[in-house]
Amino acid sequence: MTLEEKFQAAVDIIQKLPKDGPLSTTNDDKLKFYSLFKQATVGDVNTERPAFYQLIEKAKWDAWKSVEGISKEDAMQKYIDAVNAAFEKAAEQVDVNAWLSGDGLDPSIKTNLAKINAK
Repeated sequence: MTLEEKFQAAVDIIQKLPKDGPLSTTNDDKLKFYSLFKQATVGDVNTERPAFYQLIEKAKWDAWKSVEGISKEDAMQKYIDAVNAAFEKAAEQVDVNAWLSGDGLDPSIKTNLAKINAK
């Protein structure tokens, strides 16, 4: 499996995580995922910094700017590593395998988690 395929699987996991559950993302986590996604898919920041009153847009822009210079491949790997770290953190509190097999959770999350960890 290529790095791009693993990256796309990791992106799919983050997009399909339920709002409630043992694996939730903080605002800092969301900014990290956003910045690495943008760096991997667009490259270095290519827009002007939003105005001071655009707090969310400015925070996202600043997060993206903070990873400027990282290669596309490194950004993809860091995104994958961040997804794995989030699951490891959740595993400290809950049985992640049981949660992944539970009702109401998109089954592709479990499939994609296996993909990003395939050798």
